[in-house]
Amino acid sequence: MTGETFRTRRFTPLPVEQRPVRARRASRVVITDGTAVLLFADTDPGVPGSRWWVTPGGGIDPGETPLAAAVREVAEETGLIVQPEQVVGPVAHRVTSHGYSDQVINQDELFFLLQVPSAFEVDSSGHTEGEQLTIAESRWVPISDLGDLSDPVWPDYLGVLPGLAAQPAVWPVEFGHEEESVVGLTPDQLARCRISESSSVRHERTNASST
Repeated sequence: MTGETFRTRRFTPLPVEQRPVRARRASRVVITDGTAVLLFADTDPGVPGSRWWVTPGGGIDPGETPLAAAVREVAEETGLIVQPEQVVGPVAHRVTSHGYSDQVINQDELFFLLQVPSAFEVDSSGHTEGEQLTIAESRWVPISDLGDLSDPVWPDYLGVLPGLAAQPAVWPVEFGHEEESVVGLTPDQLARCRISESSSVRHERTNASST
């Protein structure tokens, strides 16, 4: 994940109503060998015992296209070097509000797909200091088993995304606004996220074709 705001997080819990609300654009990549997807078990150090599963991905740097960010994030988070033409999409778009113990992130996300010939061992040497602190493990999870995991998978419809590879006419599928929180949002924080969502969705609809 990139961006100075996120690289310099202190992970110090704050009173719920005092958490800053921050916004960013991000690219996420569903990496699959056709039967399983690569996931990371993420955590919030301010909430002991918290844990959820996410795909590789992170913030889009200033001046960077969503596709370039997807390629870079795959390299940084998994060690796999791919070419832009190997990455499919964006196949889906959403805005998600993440409530953590120290901040609220309103994230405008585009999802890409990457088909690999077989599962590979993740190289985490490119992880940021924050990722080394929060990422508990990586795992190839069979698509058919996603609903059986004991910890939540974000997004909860992840299993349908690989199937969008064969449906380019509908890209990007719009999933709207969702909340995925370890510590829930206050009404004021949610309202601020909704305002941010309105502008970000207009931005993505204008720029998705520039990937």
